[in-house]
Amino acid sequence: MDRRFELVVPASAAHRRLEDHLLDEFTTVSKMYLRDLVRSKRCEVNGRNENIGYRLRANDLIEIWIDETRGTAMVAEPLPLDILFEDTDLLVVDKPAGMLVHPSHREKRGTLLNGLAHHLNQNGGQHIRPGLIHRLDKETSGLIVIAKNAVAHRSLCRSFLKRHVQKRYSALVDGVVKADDDTITAPIGRFADLKHWSVKEDGKHAETKVLVIERSMDTTLLELEPVTGRTNQLRIHCQSIGHPIVGDTRRGGRAAARLYLHAASLAFPHPTTRELMTFVSNQTFRRSPDADRDGDGDGFTGVIR
Repeated sequence: MDRRFELVVPASAAHRRLEDHLLDEFTTVSKMYLRDLVRSKRCEVNGRNENIGYRLRANDLIEIWIDETRGTAMVAEPLPLDILFEDTDLLVVDKPAGMLVHPSHREKRGTLLNGLAHHLNQNGGQHIRPGLIHRLDKETSGLIVIAKNAVAHRSLCRSFLKRHVQKRYSALVDGVVKADDDTITAPIGRFADLKHWSVKEDGKHAETKVLVIERSMDTTLLELEPVTGRTNQLRIHCQSIGHPIVGDTRRGGRAAARLYLHAASLAFPHPTTRELMTFVSNQTFRRSPDADRDGDGDGFTGVIR
C-alpha cells in the first residue's frame, strides 16, 4: 500500500536534481522504482509534476507516494571482489567469468552489484548506490567501471556516449585468422521473432577493429577493439567472419569450459579531474603446458591470476 511522504528541501540541496535527492532520501528502494514514481506522476514538487532532472530550490515541498514493499534495492552481500582502483567517484573491478553484473528476475544474489552494495556501505554512514556505466555479459570476464555518485555517473556516461573511452578485449576464436589486422563493419539488429541479435541489413552501424596476437593449429588469439557498442557486437562480428569465439556455442563456437572473451584493458577520462585513467586486467589467457588440459582442444587454460 502506498504511503505518502513530505520532504522540505534544505538549502544544502538547492540546485540538486530531483532524482539524486530522492535516491539519498529513500535508500531502501531501487532507482528504477523511484524513476517510475516520478514518471507516473506519483511525485509532486510544490504541487506540480516535474521530471527527474528538475533542479530543486531551497524550501521546495516534495510529496511522493511510495509502496515500501516494492522496488526493494539490491541485497548487499560480502562477495570476493578484485578492485583495481577506487576513489570518491568511482571504482574499477576485474570481474570473473560466470558472475552476473546486476540482479535479474532469475538471479537476485551473487552478482557484482550485490557485492559492491556491501563493499560500499559496510562502514555505515551515507548510503552509496553502485552506478552501472556499461555492462559485461555473465560469461565475459574483465574490467568494468562503476560510479559512486550521481555526478560521476553522468560524466562517465557522457564519456562512453561520446566515445572518449577505449576498450580492448582478448578473444580466442575458432580457426586460423589470416589477416594480421582488419576492421569488421557489419550492421547489427534484433530479429524479433527469434529474440536474437545478429548481422542485419537494416540494423545499426557496428564496427570492430581486429588484431591477431597469436595463431595456433586451429585457433587464433585476437585483440578486439569495439569502435561502436552494439549488443553482443564482438560475438556477432567474430561469427560473421567465420571465426566464432570459443565457448560461444550459440553462434557456432566449439564447446569449452567458458566463453573465451575477456575485457583486458580500459581507458577513460576521470569524471572530476579529466585525467586519462588506464587499467589493464590482472587476468589473461595463457597456453597450457598440457595443451588439452581443460578438455576443449584449444591449448589454452583460459583466464588465470
